Amino acid sequence: MCQHPVRMNKGIDALFNLIKAESPLSPMNGDIYIFFGQNRQNVKILKWDTDGFLLYHKRLERGSFELPKIDPATGYYELFWETFSFIVSGLSLDSVRFRKRYRILFLSI
Repeated sequence: MCQHPVRMNKGIDALFNLIKAESPLSPMNGDIYIFFGQNRQNVKILKWDTDGFLLYHKRLERGSFELPKIDPATGYYELFWETFSFIVSGLSLDSVRFRKRYRILFLSI
């Protein structure tokens, strides 16, 4: 997940270049890259899909997305898929309690 707001008029190529400039990871490794706009009413998701990129975009008509807290030890967001799903669905992260289960960890860029 990108740690700073991104202009939402950026397309696949601009987001690809942003990932390459700010991350040691390859944008074509199959990871999901998440970008929020300045007012947190927009989110874009970029993913490599074996032969090309997929770009998802969601814009809220009212309200804003809640962002997870940065882990002070690493300086990054650690975002589980469930957490991201809650953010996109509009659930408050403070009121969600996770039960112990197997989880896939997505690291931010």
